Amino acid sequence: MPFERVTPEKLSTAVTRQVEKLILRGILRPGERLPSERELADRLGVSRPSLREAVAELQDKGLLSTRAGAGIFVADVLGSAFSPALIRLFADHNEAVFDYIAFRRDLEGLAAERAARLASGTDLQVIQAVFDKMEAAHEKPNPQDEARLDAEFHMGIIEASHNVVMLHMMRSMFQLLQEGVFYNRQIMFKQRTTRGALLDQHRAINTALQARDAEGARAAVTAHLNYVETSLNDQKKAERNEAIARQRFDHEKSR
Repeated sequence: MPFERVTPEKLSTAVTRQVEKLILRGILRPGERLPSERELADRLGVSRPSLREAVAELQDKGLLSTRAGAGIFVADVLGSAFSPALIRLFADHNEAVFDYIAFRRDLEGLAAERAARLASGTDLQVIQAVFDKMEAAHEKPNPQDEARLDAEFHMGIIEASHNVVMLHMMRSMFQLLQEGVFYNRQIMFKQRTTRGALLDQHRAINTALQARDAEGARAAVTAHLNYVETSLNDQKKAERNEAIARQRFDHEKSR
């Protein structure tokens, strides 16, 4: 008969599974510091030896890391998504910028559609809270906070889509965007008119999500990323034109 004796699960194994699920679901993020050993053992209701055994296993799996005198951290599980050579290649070629936007348009459109259907009420509250912060940051002259919240808004949609593969894939892509590999997000926010247009586009996305309008949410994301693509293309044309004009100017001065 295909039956096996049931054995109780070790406490350390239960701890390992819980931490794995928190990392898988994106609740614990790369680089995040865990509570102290004593506090974590109390929260989990296990002994410190059981916790240490679980932490050791999670370290062996490459999910946690310890730093002397600093504590236990979630490992940089996103760091291996692209090789350093490929990242440099992305940064050196404009083609990658527009391929990246096309990739985002397809994936985020799908994520917005899923979020409108599958997000919990709390998911939608998180997205609304981030958008409210974007509106407040829009009134400030420095666009840095607004650019950061823009990324948080889009990641909130990915998280609300409840697909863990998409979550980790897009989180790694946004990490490259944050590092300026594809383009400098703050450049998009330099002009006040552009900032206003971007805020309106995020408002349209948020409105569709809060109404659970899946088709409208996808269309709003597509329209937003079409605008980003056009703006970046115009910016790159302007940079090329300026370089040519500068050559003409320098040549004229030398005559």
